[in-house]
Amino acid sequence: MEHAVLIANVQQFTAIAIGLMIGLAGVGAAIGVALVGAKFLEGAARQPESAAALQPKLFVIAGLVDAIFIITVAVALMFAFGNPLVALIK
Repeated sequence: MEHAVLIANVQQFTAIAIGLMIGLAGVGAAIGVALVGAKFLEGAARQPESAAALQPKLFVIAGLVDAIFIITVAVALMFAFGNPLVALIK
């Protein structure tokens, strides 16, 4: 019975960690994309002729910020479906 309780505790804390990972990564990505977008709009408002040069940079940085979120979701899914911590207990 002790072994089952230990596995249940690991799964319980893993679920909490998954929620925190996805939640914080989502908030961080939203803040990051919002800051990049705001700075792009500020730069385009100050110098409208440079908006065409700034726009590709905006999309590259926004893509990199979203890639961090997607990697975090992938790691969270790895913990959800193939938890290596449970394998250490067995």
